[in-house]
Amino acid sequence: MSDPRRWDERYSTTDLIWKSEPNQFLPPEVDGLTPGRALDLACGEGRNAVWLASRGWTVTGIDFSQVGLTKAAGLAEANDVTIEWIVEDVTAGEPTGEFDLVIVFYLQVPEPERRAAFSRAARELAPGGTLLIVGHDLLNLTEGVGGPPDAAVLYGPDDVRRDLSEAGVDDLVIERAERVNRSVDTDNGPAVAIDCLARAHRPATA
Repeated sequence: MSDPRRWDERYSTTDLIWKSEPNQFLPPEVDGLTPGRALDLACGEGRNAVWLASRGWTVTGIDFSQVGLTKAAGLAEANDVTIEWIVEDVTAGEPTGEFDLVIVFYLQVPEPERRAAFSRAARELAPGGTLLIVGHDLLNLTEGVGGPPDAAVLYGPDDVRRDLSEAGVDDLVIERAERVNRSVDTDNGPAVAIDCLARAHRPATA
């Protein structure tokens, strides 16, 4: 099981570990969606949640690291946005099914916890809602740069398709699950990381 104390320690630096800008895949994926209620599961330092809030979304961010959420709250204040922050294990909690957008970016947990988190993410969707998942692809371990060196917390498109198909949401439509390249800057110059990106939705009710 993942240990929040490890992430509290990692987030205890003064500076942000991640950038303050959103992940590069988020803006194009939400372009065209009408802002509503958004949930960022495993939100970390909050950069994606803050960006969504600045675009008119009503955002809830959940993470099991209190230290990470404290930094997220500071980032939200600096950007003059209001976000509901909840300290909670994303594999726990009772889904409400009230969110128009649910995102899970770079969740780093073993398979049983990952499947539980993705199941929760799918069940948090309201009718008409969209689910976005982005993570370090297993192929990145041998052919990409950065990311965790532990294969146990990596996954690929087939894994996500299986996880979502078994999430218990009968009307969930998996639009795509694919490998995507992400440009990164390293000490040796530009390089490429390999991510897994998945998008799904629940049809709107009549």
